[in-house]
Amino acid sequence: SLEAHGALVLVDRIEEAIALSNLYAPEHLSLVVRDPWAFIGGITNAGGIFVGEASPEAVGDYTAGPSHVMPTGSTARFSSPLNVNDFLKVISLVALNRATLAQIGPAAARIARAEGLTAHARAIEARLEQD
Repeated sequence: SLEAHGALVLVDRIEEAIALSNLYAPEHLSLVVRDPWAFIGGITNAGGIFVGEASPEAVGDYTAGPSHVMPTGSTARFSSPLNVNDFLKVISLVALNRATLAQIGPAAARIARAEGLTAHARAIEARLEQD
């Protein structure tokens, strides 16, 4: 690392900093650089991005609108801040025709057997044998 303008620098380019940030997956990411909007698209893992000097993280916590419930401990790699979708109920729907069952059923039966769920495998295989 290098010392620059009294601040510790870990990388040489902003693109490297963004890559490092994406690996770290911070709860809050303050993007205080020249033209921060040019770099937003490269950020894939952050609970919240605070753009520019006039966007302090504390304002995001309390009055700017996003939820204060953020993914901590690098969980922003696979999780989002609390949002309206967390209050929606989702029901999965599976409706296969015989041709699709014939196509994906054998793989499902193999996976079921690998997990030791032979009844699941047999339920699939019995339907495949009907053809």
